[in-house]
Amino acid sequence: MCYINFLFSVQASALWSLSYYSSPLLICYLYRKGYICSSKLIPVSQYVGTVLVCLLGVACLRGWGRWKNSEYLQFISILEETKKNHTPATKKNLRCYDFDFSLSSILLKLSKAGVSLLKPEPRLRGAADSVLNSVRTLPCHIISFLIAHSFGRRMLYPGSVGLLQKAMRPMLLQGQARLIEEFDGQRNKLVACDGNDIDTMFVDRRRDGGQNGQTLVICCEGNAGFYEVGCMNTPLEGGYSVLGWNHPGFGGSTGVPFPQNEANAMDVVIQFAIHKLGFQLTDIVVYAWSIGGFTASWAVMSYPEIQSVVLDASFDDLLPLALKVMPDSWRPLVQHTVRQYMNLNNAEQLLKYQGPVLLIRRTRDEIITTTGPEDVMSNRGNDLLLKLLQFRYPKIMTDEGVRVVRQWLGSSNPLEEASVYSGYEVDDDWCVSVLQSYQADRDVLFPWSVGEDMTLEGRRQLALFLARKYMRNFETTHCTPLPASEFHSPWRL
Repeated sequence: MCYINFLFSVQASALWSLSYYSSPLLICYLYRKGYICSSKLIPVSQYVGTVLVCLLGVACLRGWGRWKNSEYLQFISILEETKKNHTPATKKNLRCYDFDFSLSSILLKLSKAGVSLLKPEPRLRGAADSVLNSVRTLPCHIISFLIAHSFGRRMLYPGSVGLLQKAMRPMLLQGQARLIEEFDGQRNKLVACDGNDIDTMFVDRRRDGGQNGQTLVICCEGNAGFYEVGCMNTPLEGGYSVLGWNHPGFGGSTGVPFPQNEANAMDVVIQFAIHKLGFQLTDIVVYAWSIGGFTASWAVMSYPEIQSVVLDASFDDLLPLALKVMPDSWRPLVQHTVRQYMNLNNAEQLLKYQGPVLLIRRTRDEIITTTGPEDVMSNRGNDLLLKLLQFRYPKIMTDEGVRVVRQWLGSSNPLEEASVYSGYEVDDDWCVSVLQSYQADRDVLFPWSVGEDMTLEGRRQLALFLARKYMRNFETTHCTPLPASEFHSPWRL
């Protein structure tokens, strides 16, 4: 009976999505025809309900007719066997079928409380002042909540919209089949501490004998990305072991992609890599594209033993990008909504991490810029680099250090970059020796005081040297897949 219910739920979901998104047009039509009034509302609702019931019944019967054959009975047998004996052999047989992910067996479930996030520092106020301010700002709080939980979340994570997922379903099924058939991928269901199911795909390369296969790359997708067709392919082509996962509300994952749910999902993915897949934190590299930089930076902040992090086409903070697309008159409301419900503070989290970092900047990026792709200086990846360098090397990144790094960031092609670099006569060997000497004498955590007693020329050289080590440019747009040749391990001293 559960399988019949499953078929019914698939058809019902499609009809519900269609009716949900077409309801504004239907209401306008009925209103213009004069049907929305007290005398006609009940007959109309009964008529619409009857039509929906009939459509659902037909859809269910059609779905049942397609599945009522020997293959369906064989699938039921394999599914039941997998639930009883969760062995590699039964899992391999089950991977031959595509079915409702909610029927999958749970491989890891976390029952602890939700993980912690960095919160904006509250402004200090007196008790009476605080009460008056709360009353005065109550309408703003209500509107912010409504925005965040309606179109705001869908604008930020369009991949969570049901209609988009249904349109992409053939592509996602094809990508999933490729991962399973060509790379022997293992699809697993995890349950985060908030109860959300997290859809994951693991490709194990440890038995291939290559050095890269011993490293696990955990991939964090963009706001409309799925592991089936996303950035997971880049480390796969490089021969790494790879673990991909879908945001809450994406693909087989349940829930909605708010920051807390995102962090909870990332937490169970890392726990799965350690306790079920057998990787050490020092064997894990976190790789993120675009908005995935939030969960990646949270991961390395919360698990500082992780080997390194690679952030591709990511940004420092969501707020400047949100202000870009909203009217200026909405600024206070946008600020409150982002900070309260969508605080993707990538830079703030990344500064808590002491390990190697690589930033990849798309020089023609049209998404994470505040003015447009023609202005490479408006790319928020620049701000992420500057904040990281200023925190780690404050004595080098003085006003003059920031100026020369900005000059280098303003280069739109490799020739201009090389011209700026050579113009300051940067000696790479000297820079390495200075940093190694400082590290050997102190072996301290960031921030470092190296460059404190150095000439202006020396600080300029070190600033440019560090900028080029922490960031690589890729001459393309935001959504172009990153080739495996551009995926490198971050620089380490």
